[in-house]
Amino acid sequence: MLQLRNIHKTFGSVKALRGVSLSVGKGEIHAVIGENGAGKSTLMKILSGATQPDPGGVIRLEEKSWHPRNPAEGRMAGIAMIYQELNLAPHLTVEENVLLGMEISRRGIVQSQTRKVREALDWLEQSELSPGDIVGKLGIGKKQMVEIARALVADARLIIMDEPTSSLSAEDTQVLFRVIRKLREKGISVLYISHFLEEIKEICETYTVLRDGETVATGQVADTETETLISHMIGRKVDDLYPYHPHEPGEPALDVSHLSADSLSGDLSFSLRKGEILGIAGLVGAGRSETVRTIFGLEKAQNGTISVAGQPAVSAAWLSPRKALGHGLDLLSENRKEEGLALNMSIGANITLSALRSYARLGFINLRKEAESARKWIDTINVKCRDEEQSIRHLSGGNQQKACIARLLHHDSDVLFLDEPTRGIDVGSKAEIYRMIHQLAARGKAIVVISSYLPELMGICDSLAVMHRGTLSPVRPVTNWTRQEVMRYATSGTLNELI
Repeated sequence: MLQLRNIHKTFGSVKALRGVSLSVGKGEIHAVIGENGAGKSTLMKILSGATQPDPGGVIRLEEKSWHPRNPAEGRMAGIAMIYQELNLAPHLTVEENVLLGMEISRRGIVQSQTRKVREALDWLEQSELSPGDIVGKLGIGKKQMVEIARALVADARLIIMDEPTSSLSAEDTQVLFRVIRKLREKGISVLYISHFLEEIKEICETYTVLRDGETVATGQVADTETETLISHMIGRKVDDLYPYHPHEPGEPALDVSHLSADSLSGDLSFSLRKGEILGIAGLVGAGRSETVRTIFGLEKAQNGTISVAGQPAVSAAWLSPRKALGHGLDLLSENRKEEGLALNMSIGANITLSALRSYARLGFINLRKEAESARKWIDTINVKCRDEEQSIRHLSGGNQQKACIARLLHHDSDVLFLDEPTRGIDVGSKAEIYRMIHQLAARGKAIVVISSYLPELMGICDSLAVMHRGTLSPVRPVTNWTRQEVMRYATSGTLNELI
């Protein structure tokens, strides 16, 4: 179906791809694996026509030489790209999104293709999804299916999926896997990019590993151990994916009492101590993110009080992000594209922007001092970039996430809310982030980690609570939870008595 040989791509002095080769058969589900910055996104953009490779390489599509000059040519050739950050027009209907750029018009009037869209949705097992539904009102799983429906209507022969499950619930992930298997049966090839190696073991047949812009391994997924894949990705063994740094919970750091909001169905209370890592599990949409956003002042609270480090309690409705920062609270948003980053600014500016007073005197910014601080955090958290002046827009998603974390570390707040902190992060970098979280706890920081990946919470947290439809379970030591018990509460809101 597809062959790439000796593909190079250079951006200025940065060599993003160094002779990459890859082959995909018809109806094959092929994993593309690698650390952040390994060249995966650049390679996929070349395939979709969004980026042009350097001269000299060979791309063959169904035995014919092929070099798309733009995304339109890629789509016409049957290549569909589904990005991690979905590209949908939220104000348009499902049908309008599916047909965007492929409308049929007569005498200037767009003709209805509802039947064609309905057939695609039914084939994707989305009978409850109407072509007339407004996309902005759909959940993330349904939006993903709209993207796939668009690929089907366009008669795609190769669908590229970039981190397709990073925002999906376990149920939506299984629906997606059923759809991918149906695509294979239909003879449609899938290039599957993911940092979740257990997903790759479940859904993919073959793989290619990229490291530092080069192809370092390829083979059959069933014949390859997970540890071998990790070693190929990072060039070394990861002896402990969940490293532990000694830390002991101490004095109270945060007390949340009777918190309620439109997105939270009941009075929510919990306490957090200095040096404690509290995990919050639950299904997507259960209210996990809404809880910390309400505490941080991003969403309006109806009732409840917040007390930080034993100080007098303040009304949660009074808080705003500025006031929360002033009280020593800080938030890593799960939505880095729209909330976590200023995409039109440099890496350094994104790290220092919310703490410019540290470099200001008499209304002037000490740019040299600001740049030195940004470089320090870039080195500390190992952001792969040219320098601090590079636009953050041009980094891989994982390195953008690292820059977001660097900004929090730069603030040096006492209570940290980390919402999906390793989303889009490769396995080697995850271990670095986990180690950093434990080191922060050892320094007395109080940390709340929200994650859709339960092994992550079980591996790094001291205590755990689970959300179900806006209500929070009692907080227990993480050793007193089982995965079955977490899922029981997440899906039913019932909890066995602790023995």
